[in-house]
Amino acid sequence: MSPNLETSGTSFRTYLCIALIVAGACWAGCSPEDMATGNLSWPTYAGTPGSSKYSPANQIDRDNVGEIEVAWTFASPDPRNRKVHVFKRPGLVHLNSFVFQTTPLMIDGVLYGSTSFSQVFALDAATGEAIWVSDPKSFSEGGLTKFTFPKNRGVTYWRDRDGNHERIFIATMDAYLVAFDARTGQPATEFGIAGRVDLLAGLRRKNIRRSDDYFQTSPAALYDDVLILGSSVTDSPKTKRSIPGDIRGFSARTGELLWTFHTIPEEHEPGVETWENEAWRDAGAANAWGPLSVDVELGYVYVPTGAPTNDHYGGDRLGDNLYADSLLCLDARSGRLIWHQQMIHHGLWDYDASAPPNLMDLEIEGEIVQAVAQVTKQGFTYVFDRKTGEPVWPIEERPVPASTVPGEVAARTQPYPTRPPPFERQDVTEDDVLQYTAALKEKNLELFRAQKSAPLYTPPSQAGVLTLPGAAGGANWQGAAFDPHDKILFVTSIARPSLFIAVEGHKLKRESRYVGWTLGVLGAEGLPLIKPPYGSITAIDMNAGEILWRVANGDGPNKHPLLAALDLPKMGSLGNACALATKSLLFVTGGSDFWNPKVGEPFLGIYDKRTGESISRVELPAKIRGCPMTYVWQGRQYVVFPVGDPGYPPELTALALPVQGF
Repeated sequence: MSPNLETSGTSFRTYLCIALIVAGACWAGCSPEDMATGNLSWPTYAGTPGSSKYSPANQIDRDNVGEIEVAWTFASPDPRNRKVHVFKRPGLVHLNSFVFQTTPLMIDGVLYGSTSFSQVFALDAATGEAIWVSDPKSFSEGGLTKFTFPKNRGVTYWRDRDGNHERIFIATMDAYLVAFDARTGQPATEFGIAGRVDLLAGLRRKNIRRSDDYFQTSPAALYDDVLILGSSVTDSPKTKRSIPGDIRGFSARTGELLWTFHTIPEEHEPGVETWENEAWRDAGAANAWGPLSVDVELGYVYVPTGAPTNDHYGGDRLGDNLYADSLLCLDARSGRLIWHQQMIHHGLWDYDASAPPNLMDLEIEGEIVQAVAQVTKQGFTYVFDRKTGEPVWPIEERPVPASTVPGEVAARTQPYPTRPPPFERQDVTEDDVLQYTAALKEKNLELFRAQKSAPLYTPPSQAGVLTLPGAAGGANWQGAAFDPHDKILFVTSIARPSLFIAVEGHKLKRESRYVGWTLGVLGAEGLPLIKPPYGSITAIDMNAGEILWRVANGDGPNKHPLLAALDLPKMGSLGNACALATKSLLFVTGGSDFWNPKVGEPFLGIYDKRTGESISRVELPAKIRGCPMTYVWQGRQYVVFPVGDPGYPPELTALALPVQGF
């Protein structure tokens, strides 16, 4: 056993027990078996049901992190850069498997994960060798998705109370909930029909195109024997009538549908009055496509929802539009609404709340507060009492600009948290334009002045509105990590402006009067239009609601030929990144971009949690596409993450100290 697993003569087992007591319900990653053996599991997508993305593991620490090396790799069973030619669906040429976003689970020495094409695998936690691989054939002929870059973020593990049944569940991109025996990888035939449930069954709309209109990308949340699922649905309207993003609970034993919560209320349901002119009859989306969080003690599930259709034009859905762009607290057993808070009224910016909510116990002015924090694309951290939904700090309704688009009536106010401060820029002016050289300054100011820039919550216009954060965030589905000991929230974010445009629907052959469009904006010579940092890490003291530090994450474009000769600090990766906190360190990925595979940087950064100091950096052959996780097995700590790039095979990579070093 490494000296790093001993503290002042205290055994590793005793240390784990102490760590668990301190962490309390916010860290539920250890079973009694873990505490007895010195192992540390990663049993849910974000480490804990409350999505802490934290582990008390500390074998890898500040003193030895520079020694970590690749312990093993596992090649995705998806064919390398697989190309599937599709002749029945015009416009789709091929599918790529390198957007490998899984965050695996580790339970009892076995890793469980999923591939871009919704295959499921079990690996030996010490070697990465495959125990089994199962393919639900989501991408067989006739089941292909419209996406060029399919993805799946992970699986869900369930064990019944007597320990006789262990199952792995995957929600697939072709809209099935599939169960496998965790020991063998064979279909769990007692679940649904031959081990699967058709997720299109029971939806409120008819003639839904599997994978095109409705699909799954994130793992189900689990409370007791209830699997809770959101969905991914099309939120840019092809037709006026769209698919509501209902939240549903299924039996983990049988696959039976237990309950449904309508994110777009129907007639006589609370909230229906916020959809004027009976817009609820046709409106869709308001779905939860990112991961969910669960309070296992209260029995509540916390659901962040996204924008309704049409996501940039609301002339067909006037009103505040509950329960879109909200944080919902539902009873996990029944689906009953406990409380809700809408974070954007009548959303027009595609600012989906997609990050998993972070559950945390805080001490504020001498009182213990059971809280839930939601980081958002617009750069806010909303913090609520997770029992009542009351804001922990005041949230102010502030006036925002009106819309200039015919038929649109934007909300007059939007809710602004007073604490913590925004973790990302929310406005762009001439002073923000990148101008490191005279030529860049002149060209970028010309480009900037050709656009209409405006502050947060300025509605899209026919001419286009340039604003920060862009549609990708701020924060996105990667979310934040929370240290339950130091009460620090670590948020990764990006600053990439978007141009929000309202286009007449007939020009795009759409039924809606206008359709929203989002364009990325570049500056001169292919560089960003605005000054860095482009990718940031922000540490927030959640007891005080104050920012502790903020640093750039990654080099960014400072090696561009026009900038290479300048003495510039790190500018920050242009891609969305993901954080993992341990007892000793903060790990942050180099970021990647779903829509543009070239964006981002292939590295894993290691930072000091108290100061943001860069301690070490692991260079990688390809970009990290999903969120990292960590576990301890047989006395050795591993940090695992998925990588992939065009021309590079998607694979899981496990880092650890050399064998002789632990």
